[in-house]
Amino acid sequence: MRNPKAFFRPLAVGAPDPLREIPFRPSRMIHFFDPSNERMAAKVPDMVGKADVLLGNLEDAVQSDRKEAARAGLVRIAQATDFGPTQLWTRVNSLDSPWVLDDLVTLIPEIGHKLDVVMIPKVEGVEDIHYVDRILAQLEARARLPRPVLIHAILETAAGVANVDEIAMASPRMQGISLGPADLAASRRMKTTRVGGGHPGYLVRADPVDGNIDGERPAFQQDLWHYTVSRMVDACAAAGILPYYGPFGDIADVVACEDQFRNAFLLGCVGAWSLHPKQIEIAKRVFSPSAEDVRWARRVIEAMGDGTGAVMIDGKMQDDATVKQCKVIVDLAEALLEIDPDLAEQYR
Repeated sequence: MRNPKAFFRPLAVGAPDPLREIPFRPSRMIHFFDPSNERMAAKVPDMVGKADVLLGNLEDAVQSDRKEAARAGLVRIAQATDFGPTQLWTRVNSLDSPWVLDDLVTLIPEIGHKLDVVMIPKVEGVEDIHYVDRILAQLEARARLPRPVLIHAILETAAGVANVDEIAMASPRMQGISLGPADLAASRRMKTTRVGGGHPGYLVRADPVDGNIDGERPAFQQDLWHYTVSRMVDACAAAGILPYYGPFGDIADVVACEDQFRNAFLLGCVGAWSLHPKQIEIAKRVFSPSAEDVRWARRVIEAMGDGTGAVMIDGKMQDDATVKQCKVIVDLAEALLEIDPDLAEQYR
């Protein structure tokens, strides 16, 4: 067992000190782009400021004969772009692939000073995080980086879900965890070919009226991912890191996408992946608290004074627990104001 006092010591001589607390930077959407796609890469500078996070994808959706081009393209884009308030992330190839080591060995020395987070696919246990953690420390030391590059795990195997609590606390580098519904569905042998979202076959039907099972009986579609998202949120909250919903694959169904993102937001997720520019606007809207909620939260906090006791506001009891809930909303609103001036008029 590792000495807990050593948890916050660098894993390599000359590497930057690990962070003792993950800074909260608004990341309502993690927008994916393929660095090997010249048309897509050319749009990256225009996306700065529009997306909270821009992620250069090196894994799925990049064909094997384009892996090296994608890696080199990400280096060029990062070196040529001023990202300002927008975070730069990358999703490297899976740890069982022949490309991941070259991804890390290339990216950290070349653009580690601009790279905020490395997303690791198909994380199954703490050993995966420890492996990447040590490599990153060695590369940071070689590149003399002043701050550590953080790690984000994707929850997309049954083993990963079973070990999610340990994964969340595996390293001071852990920034957050995302749901990866497609690979997770395959790992669990779920009978769905959708990427995220619900399924019409996963439902609860109302009881029959007067025993007539063939009569009209309302049916209510359920959320295939509720359990997993809830468990992921709890693991992240306990570890002080950030949970995210993953992709919603039906780009055309913006209504269902918004519903799924909102479910995740209400459960505690701070953002979701966006695969198309139209999903950026959905995520921006959903993962920003409404002006009405912000006004109400500020009203409760002001009425509660020192936060103890209880008061009645519009016939609703408010106590120290509701103040904590309200502070979640207000703190998020204040953080968003720093990067999204469009919200200033609404919130203030």
